[in-house]
Amino acid sequence: MSNDRMPVDGPYRIYVDATPTGATLDVTAFVRAVVLNLASAADEDGESLLDDLVEIAELERSAGAQGPDSHAAHERDERVERLLQEVAGDAKLPVYGGQVARLAGSLARIAAPRPVPGQRGAA
Repeated sequence: MSNDRMPVDGPYRIYVDATPTGATLDVTAFVRAVVLNLASAADEDGESLLDDLVEIAELERSAGAQGPDSHAAHERDERVERLLQEVAGDAKLPVYGGQVARLAGSLARIAAPRPVPGQRGAA
């Protein structure tokens, strides 16, 4: 596999693809690890995890009704951050050494202006 498409191969693979309007970063490997950590947390103490998720959902509904600067929104954000810390390490993907340059290079190539295919002239 080309380093252009997969500039980061660990600890979580990151794939980069051009789109018509920019790029996509495929972080499936990281999301898979988060799901596995959630499954492990559910196996260890499923009731507590479910309670946390239900409370977050209730706070989300309340925040939707009260607005983004409400107590419910702030409480929801704090609870989500705590859960992310437990299962996703703050949801930050580490990129090391030469992989930083490869990721930057892949994105720079995608961001570079591309020629627009010529239109066919009228016959």
